[in-house]
Amino acid sequence: MKHWRMEEVPWDQFDPSKVDSAVVPLVKAAAMVERNGTDYGIYLNNIFHDDPDFRQAADNWSVEEVQHGDALGKWAMLADPHWDYAAAFARFRAGYRIPLEAASSVRGSRTGELIARCMVETGTSSYYSALGDLTEEPVLRHICRLIAADEFRHFKLFYDHMRRYLARENLSLLRRLRIAAGRIGESEDDELAYAYHCGNEPESTEYDHNRCVAAYMGRAMAMYRFRHIERSTGMVLKSVGLPPRGRLSDLSAKLGWKLLQRRVKRYEPTVRALEARAA
Repeated sequence: MKHWRMEEVPWDQFDPSKVDSAVVPLVKAAAMVERNGTDYGIYLNNIFHDDPDFRQAADNWSVEEVQHGDALGKWAMLADPHWDYAAAFARFRAGYRIPLEAASSVRGSRTGELIARCMVETGTSSYYSALGDLTEEPVLRHICRLIAADEFRHFKLFYDHMRRYLARENLSLLRRLRIAAGRIGESEDDELAYAYHCGNEPESTEYDHNRCVAAYMGRAMAMYRFRHIERSTGMVLKSVGLPPRGRLSDLSAKLGWKLLQRRVKRYEPTVRALEARAA
């Protein structure tokens, strides 16, 4: 069941004077990734074909993900009246698909699949929290806070089911750590990069993974503050069965913050070039 509806968003409070042009491309890309929740729901139903409780939960989750995409897409069209959300999403779908025919998890086990989903929800909850804290545009701030709250609930959903499967499959801590680290590393895969391309670049522009990753990540990572990394670090540790608070969490958050700052610097030249081109 949805925790909010599109019509409850105060669209009439949209303030174009408070739109940050650097944020709009991020919202466009995020809208398409979120809207693709239907395919992920099909994939999860295939993996958990004999678990009706989880399949129902996955169906509810995918409906909320689609709503996230539609809300972000509607906001992006207010911020950029020349942008066509439906056309951009159709282009994205034509060029990017997840393995819907899969009958077993690409993570090697159901526990692994659910750990990977926890990593995704950790990333999205922190991302929308950061974006909501940054933006001064009231409607986007409202949407981000609604989505972030959903994503925290989704984390708990996948975490609870993960614990249930872990009791059966008994994955080692090392295996859980590898799955979590691997999924975090996939944040720079083609999904977000291609979504950025389809949402922000003309069809005549050839897709370049490295350019699009740098353009998206360079802007997105710059939004984060230490508190966002600190909270997400605790969620990651909890997902793999380690204490979410304490010395390990503190050290991991500080290391994560340093690594993020390095990546922001690495992407700076691409971001500056794009901004100069748009000026």
